[in-house]
Amino acid sequence: MSVSDLKAYLRKRQRIVDTALRRFLPKPSVRPATVHRAMRHPVFAGGKRLRPVLCLAAAECCGGASEEALAPACAVELIHTYSLVHDDLPCMDNDDLRRGKPTTHVAYGEGVAVLAGDAILTEAFAIIAQTPECKRYRTRDYVTELAFCADSRRLIGGQIMDLEAEGQNLSKAQLAKIHEAKTAALLTSSLRLGAMSANATPRQLKALTEFGKSLGLAFQVIDDILDVTQSTATLGKTAGKDAQVDKATYPGILGLEKSRQEAHRLTGKALSALEALGPNATRLDEIAHYLLDRDF
Repeated sequence: MSVSDLKAYLRKRQRIVDTALRRFLPKPSVRPATVHRAMRHPVFAGGKRLRPVLCLAAAECCGGASEEALAPACAVELIHTYSLVHDDLPCMDNDDLRRGKPTTHVAYGEGVAVLAGDAILTEAFAIIAQTPECKRYRTRDYVTELAFCADSRRLIGGQIMDLEAEGQNLSKAQLAKIHEAKTAALLTSSLRLGAMSANATPRQLKALTEFGKSLGLAFQVIDDILDVTQSTATLGKTAGKDAQVDKATYPGILGLEKSRQEAHRLTGKALSALEALGPNATRLDEIAHYLLDRDF
């Protein structure tokens, strides 16, 4: 598949996810309207929809229908979005821009942003429970998987470790531990949930789990590189923010060139994990290469 074909594939699935999110979320006119408008503000501000696209692609890889993976795809996107709403708050990273738009607390006030983030998180679990059951996986399995990646040992734990690491001299291994929790866990669960909706075998699920762990770290390395090499206009968020708060990053620890090498190494490791899935994993292989070469 050419790059243009892959981009068309990604755009189509982004549109499918957006349509489903509009259906799942309360309409902006539903009372109390303020919170429902504030919920939709970050959800529909743009973004790559990487996690839901990977969820759908994993379902396809395992022989399932992407329609049956729509609920988990939307749920993981909402978990990601709520984390960004809270991450941007003045008490956290204090950022004014996300996905090229004013952050939720800038648009609606800090109190509403906190509550909107809480509501987005809660809605994710209502949506994941609508995933059709199959032979190997039941509703409790989907809900448990989503809770696992978002809990105090993964997403929240990673955020805590990230905050505590500001201004500290970390090793590469210590930084990887942060992002295994903060970034890679949700990305891995996106793949796992898509595969589970397609009744994945244990062998398929293991391969996709290993793929997700390495891809998630590679994605974070590239994110860190872009923060110091791209403009705010290109990124849609404040460039150079990591350096401003003395956050631990791959370029800060390894330098730019070694960080690029690390991204290539991790992507190669991710692609090796896909080999167990054969030609069915071609689309995921293409997405991994695409993410490695991205510039925003």
